[in-house]
Amino acid sequence: MTDSPLAQAHGRYIRGSASKVRRVLDQIRGRTYRDALIMLEFMPYRSTGPITKVLRSAVANAENNLGLDPSSLVIKTASADMGPSMKRYRPRAQGRAFAIKKQTCHISIAVAPSTESSSTEASD
Repeated sequence: MTDSPLAQAHGRYIRGSASKVRRVLDQIRGRTYRDALIMLEFMPYRSTGPITKVLRSAVANAENNLGLDPSSLVIKTASADMGPSMKRYRPRAQGRAFAIKKQTCHISIAVAPSTESSSTEASD
């Protein structure tokens, strides 16, 4: 494994199920920062809003803390884990109660400089 700098960001207690967030994260994992932003902008899912915020935060961490150029960054890891579920109840017929679980998830994104750009610079 290489020792390239890695910048991370986490979004915690995001409303929405982890499985619905994962289907978006699977699409942007391994892409450049710019490509991922364009894809997120045009996807029809509600989870793209919080994912965009976490991605921008990870890139801001890379820029401010590690001094990396945002145009050279690639999404190395992107994951969504289950958070706690809020329990709510809905009244049903004959005095019964129907349990509703409002799910939350934790989003984690890590970005690192592209290895392709460093290998092309070394060969020049």
